[in-house]
Amino acid sequence: MRPTTAPAVMSGTPDLRQQFEFDYSLDPGRSLGRVGGKGAVGPVLYDGRDIWRTLDTPAGEATLRITRAGHMADVAGWGPGAEIAVTGVPALLGAHDDPSALVPRDAVVARWVRRWPARRLTATGTIWEHVVPTVCGQKVPGLNAKNSWQGILRRWGRQPPGPAPSALRLPPTAELMASLAYHEFHRFDVERRRAEAIIAFARRADTLERLAQCPPRTARERLQNVRGIGPWTASIVILLCHGDPDSVIVGDYQIPSYVTWHLAGERRGDDDRMLELLEPYRGQRARLQALAKSAGPPPRHGPRMPLQDLQHR
Repeated sequence: MRPTTAPAVMSGTPDLRQQFEFDYSLDPGRSLGRVGGKGAVGPVLYDGRDIWRTLDTPAGEATLRITRAGHMADVAGWGPGAEIAVTGVPALLGAHDDPSALVPRDAVVARWVRRWPARRLTATGTIWEHVVPTVCGQKVPGLNAKNSWQGILRRWGRQPPGPAPSALRLPPTAELMASLAYHEFHRFDVERRRAEAIIAFARRADTLERLAQCPPRTARERLQNVRGIGPWTASIVILLCHGDPDSVIVGDYQIPSYVTWHLAGERRGDDDRMLELLEPYRGQRARLQALAKSAGPPPRHGPRMPLQDLQHR
């Protein structure tokens, strides 16, 4: 990967421009996965080959426009945090991940590797931005979680720097979230338990953000010391922050059945059975979970009903 930098030269241009060349082809689709949460409004937006991303950095707010073409990414940055944000683009696009570390041990996984040979995990290097949308997803259907996150963004999200699309929003600051009362979340269908988890985390956000520099296992364990943050939430946050291929998600309503169906032909699975099947792939278990979800759900029998995306702490 070879970066080149070009500073802005006239009014209205980005504060920073940089190109990155990768030794793999960049996914033209939604390559950042869960980053930004779900919904029409958010800190990540997709426009063809362009990814718009906004974030807070130690130097201040930043907006990025990442244009992908083959092995190249052209990055434009705005705001006082643009320089820091741009340096994180390679990891954001998977340069620090190694898909070849997944060695198939059965025909099913071998087929997945052939089908998705270059799927890479993103790593944002940040903690707080993932907490609120993830906590919104605790023990509720996916649509409810999305609506709650969208409501929070519309109410407390911030306009990003630069010529960003109108739907791009900076997430609420930890300082603001820490100052709220739990009942102020009720209008967004976030009950007291989840609201207090967000507030408790926000009050320690400065300290907890340093976990981005810790090994994934240590970071997961320390996150769970926060009231209302359990293994499900901690694993997703660290999966996104670190791009950890073994940040295995437990306590999810759907994922165990995806894994047990594809790896053992069993339509209904629980965490114990899922972990048993994933054990030969220790070190790559989160990657296997993602591939199993991409391969599709187990077949349904009886009346066709929507499968709730119920998730647990």
